[in-house]
Amino acid sequence: MLQNSLKKFFDSKTELPINGLFTPAGSGYSPKINYKTDNKEQPCIAKQFIKNRMDNLSKYKHNTKKLDENSVFWDLILDYYFRLEMTGWEHLPDKASMLVGIHSGTWLTMDAWTLCAQWRRIFNKKRILNATAHDVLMSLPMLGKYFRSVGVIPANRKSVTKAFAKGHDVVIWPGGEVDAMRSWSKRDKVILGGRTGFIRQAIRSGVSIVPVATIGGTETVFVLSECRKIAKMLNLKKHLRCEIFPLVLGFPFGVTFEVLPMHIPLPAKIRTKILEPIKIDNDPDKENDNDYVMKKYREIENCIQEGVNHLASKRKFPIYN
Repeated sequence: MLQNSLKKFFDSKTELPINGLFTPAGSGYSPKINYKTDNKEQPCIAKQFIKNRMDNLSKYKHNTKKLDENSVFWDLILDYYFRLEMTGWEHLPDKASMLVGIHSGTWLTMDAWTLCAQWRRIFNKKRILNATAHDVLMSLPMLGKYFRSVGVIPANRKSVTKAFAKGHDVVIWPGGEVDAMRSWSKRDKVILGGRTGFIRQAIRSGVSIVPVATIGGTETVFVLSECRKIAKMLNLKKHLRCEIFPLVLGFPFGVTFEVLPMHIPLPAKIRTKILEPIKIDNDPDKENDNDYVMKKYREIENCIQEGVNHLASKRKFPIYN
């Protein structure tokens, strides 16, 4: 019954009164959804809602004051809740680079958040790091606005190119949802999802790639199953760019399907290490050289996996240590 209800929602083409339902009352924002009456495929509600939200939130910019306002909160989170250990700062190049790693914890990837928060503590706005996030997260009410205010950008070519042009560092998690929502049995497995776009982006932007290894994020919530068959049945890849519909065990709702952020992360110890940079040939022709791109992809994937294995060897007990 749940599966059928969700499928009807994602496949629905009925217009919703968005103003007042998804936006603050009196905001005056009333996006129009014009569905054509011909036999062409019409947009679904979920996909159209995300697009409208992304367009509406694009006006919100990075606000360093917002980071200052939250500094005490993040200091407590880093030092006492997740007990963050982050090393390898000496490996960062002097100029802007692309950090590439894995993240976990379904929608609330605390290994990613702690990396960004610690970066700010180390550089104190002297070197800006832009994190990247899935369109679904960037479109959520309140959360999407907050993401943009603290420097998170959409995980797309236009946004990343613009960040590098400003001289900012950018951190990318190529595996996206298949990485962040990987099951407990894959907690120490590096999953980049076979996605090589980040390497082509590094070639275009003329930056080196800095691999980042981390563990602990998978222990902030337990993914019991990825439920790929259900995700396929709901056509989530088309509607939400998501191939997984995670069944999780977390606080406070226990066992549940997590289609949106619903859990409070457990206080797992997070260990992160910045690894030695990997030089990328900035010859424009290399962007279309599939052999070169795949060679670099495997090199980066293996490098991160070795780093994860090393960090995992220090773990004595899940969550606590």
